Amino acid sequence: MDREAAAREYYRALDDHDYEALADLLAPEFVQHRPDRTIEGRDRFVTFMREERPMTSTSHPLDAVYETSGSGEVAVRGRLLDADGDRITAFVDVFTFEGENVATIDTYTQ
Repeated sequence: MDREAAAREYYRALDDHDYEALADLLAPEFVQHRPDRTIEGRDRFVTFMREERPMTSTSHPLDAVYETSGSGEVAVRGRLLDADGDRITAFVDVFTFEGENVATIDTYTQ
């Protein structure tokens, strides 16, 4: 799977609650840096998404996906919507990779 496809699959797995697919995408030492916290480790991140996140009935419509030349990073611009389709926030996620797996995601919200 190419890196842009992996980034898109990340959001599909989150929105569909497909935590096995989510875990398969992430490197064991995965880290997400977000405005409210840092989550370290693939297992910890999957547990947070499955059991601890404040809202599980959300969706992530993507507005654009950019793959940078040279660095291998992928940037995604999108929106986080609640179960009624109302916008919670806009975001940009920057993905870095370790081989075929997502190593880090730096999340910026508006």
